[in-house]
Amino acid sequence: MTKRFDSVFDAISNTEQEALSLKLRASLMRELDEIIAKEHWTQKQAAKQLGVTQPRISDLRRGKLSLFSLDTLVNMIAAAGRDVSVRVAWSFNSASYDTYLVLIIFALRC
Repeated sequence: MTKRFDSVFDAISNTEQEALSLKLRASLMRELDEIIAKEHWTQKQAAKQLGVTQPRISDLRRGKLSLFSLDTLVNMIAAAGRDVSVRVAWSFNSASYDTYLVLIIFALRC
């Protein structure tokens, strides 16, 4: 029988924590990509605004997830003038019937 996963990140990760980190980074990268598009910034303009180099913006736009830490992405969102809030919640893991903390980071649109 084939095992089913909730997301591609669950399928490629060795642990739930690793999958969560990938999901959070992907979410923040999508948010940054939307900010860049909404502001109609070129990669050079985005780099200047976000405090990084143009090749970093290229990596971001191409979705190179492994090249970005949560810290870096949060700092870039803050540099774009957006607020970031963190919510920690208990989550029910139906596979093992255990509970664990889930860290969820949201980029708030201004």
